[in-house]
Amino acid sequence: MEIWPGQPYPLGATFDGNGTNFALFSEVAQGVELCLFDSEGHEQRVELTEVDAYVWHGYLPAVQPGQRYGYRVHGPWDPTQGLRCNPNKLLLDPYAKATVGEIDWDQSLFGYTFGEEDSRNDDDSAAHMMHGVVVNPFFDWEGDRRPGFAYHESVIYEAHVKGLTRLHPDVPEEQRGTYAGLAHPAVIEHLLKLGITAVELMPVHQFVQDSTLLDKGLRNYWGYNTLGFFAPHADYASQRGEGAAGLQVQEFKQMVKTLHAAGIEVILDVVYNHTAEGNHLGPTLSFKGIDNPAYYRLVEDDPRYYMDYTGTGNSLNVRQPHSLQLILDSLRYWVSEMHVDGFRFDLAATLAREFYDVDRLASFFELVQQDPVVSQVKLIAEPWDVGPGGYQVGGFPPNWTEWNGKFRDTVRDFWRGEPSLGEFASRLSGSSDLYEHSGRKPFASINFVTAHDGFTLRDLVSYDEKHNEANGEGNNDGESHNRSWNHGVEGPTDDPTILAERARTQRNLLATLLLSQGVPMLLHGDELGRTQGGNNNTYAQDSELSWVHWDKVDEPLLEFTAALIGLRRTHPTFRRRRFFTGEASPGDRLDDIVWLHLEGRPMADDDWAPPHSQAVGMYLNGQGISGPDVRGQRILDDHFLLYFNADGEASATLPPQEYAEAWDVVIDTAASAALPTGLAAGSAITVGSRSVVVLRQHHDPVVPADPTVAASVTAQAGR
Repeated sequence: MEIWPGQPYPLGATFDGNGTNFALFSEVAQGVELCLFDSEGHEQRVELTEVDAYVWHGYLPAVQPGQRYGYRVHGPWDPTQGLRCNPNKLLLDPYAKATVGEIDWDQSLFGYTFGEEDSRNDDDSAAHMMHGVVVNPFFDWEGDRRPGFAYHESVIYEAHVKGLTRLHPDVPEEQRGTYAGLAHPAVIEHLLKLGITAVELMPVHQFVQDSTLLDKGLRNYWGYNTLGFFAPHADYASQRGEGAAGLQVQEFKQMVKTLHAAGIEVILDVVYNHTAEGNHLGPTLSFKGIDNPAYYRLVEDDPRYYMDYTGTGNSLNVRQPHSLQLILDSLRYWVSEMHVDGFRFDLAATLAREFYDVDRLASFFELVQQDPVVSQVKLIAEPWDVGPGGYQVGGFPPNWTEWNGKFRDTVRDFWRGEPSLGEFASRLSGSSDLYEHSGRKPFASINFVTAHDGFTLRDLVSYDEKHNEANGEGNNDGESHNRSWNHGVEGPTDDPTILAERARTQRNLLATLLLSQGVPMLLHGDELGRTQGGNNNTYAQDSELSWVHWDKVDEPLLEFTAALIGLRRTHPTFRRRRFFTGEASPGDRLDDIVWLHLEGRPMADDDWAPPHSQAVGMYLNGQGISGPDVRGQRILDDHFLLYFNADGEASATLPPQEYAEAWDVVIDTAASAALPTGLAAGSAITVGSRSVVVLRQHHDPVVPADPTVAASVTAQAGR
């Protein structure tokens, strides 16, 4: 086959409309073969002889989109020194933009013979390995524009491509569980009805099925086992099989374009902390055989072994320039070529471990800060890993936001009857104790009560204990301390009192989440009453246990959730860009926020401590919103009064007239009748047992002017 020298950049396989350039980095390689495959698996090898700055490259004018390929790397094999090159192992291009086929966990995929850890296995792995695919980069975006929601205007919806759509009756069967299904009008209609501004998709980078799960008859559902950082996961494409290789890229782009047209952003959950190759006993699939010490953190005094800050067997080497380049190139690709709007970084503390400690000034964060593309999209950290000192909530740089695990824990504790009232108030008001010291704003806090990792909202109020027996690990996996409350019965019940209490607690949790300062994130299906039967670790449950059941919708809960999001969207007092000061604005008598006792007076220091710390009122001054709007104008809103009561039924005295002359109840999670309006200042209201009551400043109805001729004549006659 004809081969030209080609270029060392960009890395990967790049089709230019005529032919394809191939480029692969390896500092340890002594030779590299490009392996081309037809649909039947027949292999043709092409030696890459051009090398610049450790990048092996060549241009093949005859190679077109759809071509399957991989690499064989010749070089040193000395595991005791961390070197694992073996040309008998077909390797996936780290920059492959699409893949085809599956890994079947055959012995040949491993660099050693099972049972003989120190041996070398030279079985050829090509027949058992997934291949990279040359893709057509050209796509008609038709003027696609990112919705561009500011953080404080955002409502994020954590979703799973397959789980959200697999059982949707209005999505065509062939599109269920796919990118096309996510972009179906029925799904978009639901998201818009809720008021969602962004979907945060669980991993869609090409991931690998774990052999341990396959042996149990299970499958990797969540996808935190990445092998291809540039490739959309092939199983989520509606077009699969012969002739469809690489079309998942086009389908993903179409999904993004369709969601953008509906005003919905796309955020990807990305896993740059580790790969699917595991530890020294794992397979040789890509990075391990290309340049093991460049891509992985190895134990310094024994490089046979891998540093593991992730609990998965390995950690990417973010101290190495080419490993960092891989991550930044991937991020830039997904923004520039796939048009995504941001990223949530799984176990992000791992990316800050240049040496041992977590360092917020690590090279990765410096490079992101300087990158003109990546720095301009939404950046969300999962601010912890499993290593020492890995819990870093509040510790990330100024241009980052974080999943606020302290918000989740504090809110759960409050509503299960174990409140820490002072911390609860901090979480409601934007967690300034975590973020203000670094110059960040309330929207640095991505607030959530539930996420994929743990109970669903319904299960949170229905189970005291996890029930993960289906995972095949003897119920030993998953978090045991869930801060949940079953309301007296474990799991399903027909008791109407318990069902009513569970429904109220769900409303309490949602109201707290959606009316707190910061950015709310909702777990898909929580608004529908989705249950996983008490399983809080469905990583291996690619089944109806974890898919959304659209035929079992809790309609009242759905309507309540949409109403809450609508209230948040309509009133800027719930989505402030700056922290409260606790002081009055110029010309105003009242502070921007006032914490109120149920007696109608400001909270005293003693009121925050037990046994008084079961309820609190929060006054939000609509004329005390600091910072201008996008046109530089002052932001004004109604005054709001919120009561959070984690105790029994109580009487609350509304504050005096200086707060507002009268109030309308707009939300009462304990109410079943019409909500009262025009409640006078100083009057008493009932705050139900374990409930949230939200009141808005009362306005007399405005009588519209009568534009008729008769009205005009009457007015003239009266002069």
